Amino acid sequence: MKEFTFLSGSHLNFWQQLLYYCVPVKSTSRSRQRRPNTNDLENDSQMVKTKYVRIYFRTVIKKLHTLIFGVLEIVVPPLKHIRKKKLIHHNAVKYAESLCEKIETLNDKEVDSIVSRPLLDAACYDTYELVEIIFRKFPSLAYCYDQDSKNILHIAIEHRCENVFNLICQMSQLQHQLMVSVDSSGNTVLHLAGKMARNKLNLVSGPALQMQRELQWFKEVKKIVPPLYWESLNGEKNAPYVVFTDEHEKLKVDGEKWMKDTSSSCTIAAALIATIAFAAAITVPGGNEQQSGLPIFSGNIAFIIFAISNAASLFTSSTSLLVFLSVLTSRYAEEDFLHTLPRSLILGLLTLFLSITSMMISFSATVYLVFGQKKAWVLVPVATMACLPITSFVLLQFPLLVALISSTYGAGIFGKKSNLLF
Repeated sequence: MKEFTFLSGSHLNFWQQLLYYCVPVKSTSRSRQRRPNTNDLENDSQMVKTKYVRIYFRTVIKKLHTLIFGVLEIVVPPLKHIRKKKLIHHNAVKYAESLCEKIETLNDKEVDSIVSRPLLDAACYDTYELVEIIFRKFPSLAYCYDQDSKNILHIAIEHRCENVFNLICQMSQLQHQLMVSVDSSGNTVLHLAGKMARNKLNLVSGPALQMQRELQWFKEVKKIVPPLYWESLNGEKNAPYVVFTDEHEKLKVDGEKWMKDTSSSCTIAAALIATIAFAAAITVPGGNEQQSGLPIFSGNIAFIIFAISNAASLFTSSTSLLVFLSVLTSRYAEEDFLHTLPRSLILGLLTLFLSITSMMISFSATVYLVFGQKKAWVLVPVATMACLPITSFVLLQFPLLVALISSTYGAGIFGKKSNLLF
């Protein structure tokens, strides 16, 4: 089974996901509409007319939708690739459903021998679509085990398959029965959550975020496990938290180094901006009047923009500097990687971005005051060039900032993935 055959195995970015859900695909199965009988027409002709009008407009909209995307595929070639991928996913689900319907005619022993292995493989690859289809057709197979006495929940947690994990967590009775079992090595689900899934670490950039992801898994599994199992020992006489600490010792060290390197680089940038902003506040553009001591351009709106943006640059860069210094002097305990350190890094990067933006606005206002009073066109090239460092920061650091915000404050990796009820 190839994991990319289903949607869950295709790692699409934001724009690809958006296009994926908009692209139409032709269904191989045709829905049959029930024709109204004579009594329907006589008793409620208006309702029947309304029904057919809705069907007609729905058909027209669907054809128009298909036509528009057919034209767009010519203009945007990648759209055709996404449509083909969606068609593969759609047909894979239909084929799996059809295959399960044929297997239903066999006896329980044959069903178990045929379907158990694909079910466990689907759980290992996080192919929750196939797991859901099998659960619908063969609910009893949810309790199957592999050669190491690991059930489907064990496999989902060990391989960090959040979609399958979320699916099982919707089934309270099944979840409880699978949760209390142990594998052949005496590991509970919490022990398996404490082990590091090395094959899934590359899904997150940076050791610190990888450590945060592992902590999120451990905490989430701990929520569903009864307190009785929090201190239970496995075959090697280790508690779950001991397993987690031993397995993630190197990742914790790498995360600390990554955090310190990032903070050190940002500290230098914040210190330079604070120095520039402080110097600009002392030596204002145009100088001061000799009699009153007030700035010469104090009545100019561009000077007000300079003053406000320069003050904002000084305050935000100072805040960023202090935040990154706090990150450098942090104790770097395991728990700090869950919320404390990511929040500090988010605040530091945000204030650093604001300080860079404010500094560029302040500099542009200064250039305009000195050189562009009677040459308004000077502002255009200056503003354009001022956007270069801001754009560079966005392109280089914004993906990291988005990843930090998403993993710390977002919906997270755990949530509802199906309407399946047991």
